[in-house]
Amino acid sequence: MPILRQYVMIAAEGREETMCKALVDLAAKVRPLEGCEGVELYQDPAKPAYFLFIERWASIDVHKAGAKQLGKEALADVLAAIAQPPEGRYLESIAL
Repeated sequence: MPILRQYVMIAAEGREETMCKALVDLAAKVRPLEGCEGVELYQDPAKPAYFLFIERWASIDVHKAGAKQLGKEALADVLAAIAQPPEGRYLESIAL
C-alpha cells in the first residue's frame, strides 16, 4: 500500500534560507530512488522556520531501503541548518 513519509523540520534561527536550499537539494536526491513516487516541500509563510517535507513511497519497506541507499551523508546540509531533530511519521491513505 502506498504511504507518505512526513517530516516536520524547524530551521535554526537565521538559517531558514539555508534549510530551504538543503531541503530542495535533498528532494532532488530522494526523487530518483526506486519506489519513490514523489516529494513535496512546504514552508509556513507565518513561521518561515517551519518546513514540511513529504515523500510518497510504494511501501514502508521500500522507504526504509531507499533511506539506506541514500545514506546519512545526504542529510548533512539539512542537519547543519536544523534547530531540533525532525519529527517524522508514516501516513496511510484512507479511502473516501
